[in-house]
Amino acid sequence: MDLLNTLVEKGLRRELPTREEALAVLATSDDELLDVVAAAGKVRRQWFGRRVKLNYLVNLKSGLCPEDCSYCSQRLGSKAEILKYTWLKPDEASQAAAAGVAGGAKRVCLVASGRGPTDRDVERVGRTIEAIKEQNEGIEVCACLGLLSDGQAERLKDAGADAYNHNLNTSEATYEGITKTHTYADRVDTVQKAHAAGLSACSGLIAGMGETDEDLVDVVYALRELDSDSVPVNFLIPFEGTPLAKEWNLTPQRCLRILAMVRFVCPDVEVRIAGGREVHLRSMQPLALNIANSIFLGDYLTSEGQAGQADLDMIADAGFEVEGAGTTTLPKHRADALAAAGGGCGSKASAGCGSDAPAEGAGCGSHTEAGGGCGPCGGHAPAPEPAETAEAAANQARTDLVAVRRRGAGTDLAPNA
Repeated sequence: MDLLNTLVEKGLRRELPTREEALAVLATSDDELLDVVAAAGKVRRQWFGRRVKLNYLVNLKSGLCPEDCSYCSQRLGSKAEILKYTWLKPDEASQAAAAGVAGGAKRVCLVASGRGPTDRDVERVGRTIEAIKEQNEGIEVCACLGLLSDGQAERLKDAGADAYNHNLNTSEATYEGITKTHTYADRVDTVQKAHAAGLSACSGLIAGMGETDEDLVDVVYALRELDSDSVPVNFLIPFEGTPLAKEWNLTPQRCLRILAMVRFVCPDVEVRIAGGREVHLRSMQPLALNIANSIFLGDYLTSEGQAGQADLDMIADAGFEVEGAGTTTLPKHRADALAAAGGGCGSKASAGCGSDAPAEGAGCGSHTEAGGGCGPCGGHAPAPEPAETAEAAANQARTDLVAVRRRGAGTDLAPNA
């Protein structure tokens, strides 16, 4: 297929595809899907080999957010029955992080609900970062605290943060329809502040909110322009009690095409399968590892993920290996650029996210979470034709795969890691 050959060649050269080529990936047929995955896999292996980076979320402050992001279970007015609690103490957060590290995670993502941190919040998170790094040598820490004010990114870096996550989530053209309490430009500004402070920028998207193919391409091109080192790809989990509760728009095949398009546009960055992978990729998760080189281990912010051991088994069974703490993630040219900018996670010396591979993330991934409609039920109607059965199954809302997190951070129960 000429399109895929062209995209592989461009990916190996770090050359930006045309918009038409990116859109064509999203428009491929199911008959072409394995070819798309194989092509994206060639680009993935060039820059990241067969390594999978594990990341672990710690929700420092859950719920009661004043922002109105339509996808979020922690939003203003959310009726989702999630855990709600104020700031974890540094030792509590460190204990939660240790569970993820013990499970194989090399990056801990510290997330707090809210519009953005106060200076006191930054100090609090700084103490938490110090506590985590004292107990876990070589671990990376990514902070995700919302919109940053001047000087806060620098203070987080001084406290030991390696990265900062703030997702663009969707295209600029559709952003106002998703959130009204802040702007797309506000989000871009925060990512730029993190970059300027020498933090590794983590910024991604949420697919499945009713956006068009053009919207998906727009936001991924914007992420490339921002030069994010890590791009979390979230798949909307329509949480009951939020405005997007009935938006079940994704199939496993659609998710794979989206991941492939992201890989082709951002060939040498950490592409992370984030919130919603269990709900929407389902049994196709191992196939997605051929495209993405990073996942979250265990549970998300307010929803449960699959068991941590199941993640590790999946990685091994698919022929991949967990990336060790002593191995750098990013290809050498990106790691060197980050180190030159003063970044803390771009070189082996800092046990960060650079790489010796050939030349080459609201929430640490904005994990939306639960709800939705129900699938068709039985009756005395004639049995559908096989094609109709497949289509119905693909479009059925899988609310049975969604569960609110009731363990780990903010609870007395052991975490899932």
